[in-house]
Amino acid sequence: MRVNLKQVKDMAPEFGMGGQIEARFAREDLGLEKTGMTHFTLAPDFRVPFGHKHGEHEEVYVVLSGSARIKIEEEILELAQWDAISVPGSAMRNLEGGPEGAEVIAFGERAGPDDSTMEPGWWKD
Repeated sequence: MRVNLKQVKDMAPEFGMGGQIEARFAREDLGLEKTGMTHFTLAPDFRVPFGHKHGEHEEVYVVLSGSARIKIEEEILELAQWDAISVPGSAMRNLEGGPEGAEVIAFGERAGPDDSTMEPGWWKD
């Protein structure tokens, strides 16, 4: 199945995050049963307001444009265009757009609500 990711519905406004982030969850649009895929567009210096983890479901993040930082547990890494990073499912993680913002693809095994933990305000300076 072929999908233009910019035409997938932006779910960020439904979670009260419109304007600073776009979050396009493409799993259903692509007809995926076992894999999840999300296209994020982060405004400059915008940090997602919660950390999350997915039990055993690992993820890969790829920076398509701009730059970002990712915090994985206690480690903060700088990510440039075309950098890819794998994250174990059990590791708490969070993203922040760089000075010019970022476009990021995240993909991995499909994680349901029972497999996901979210922690508001997890990444504190």
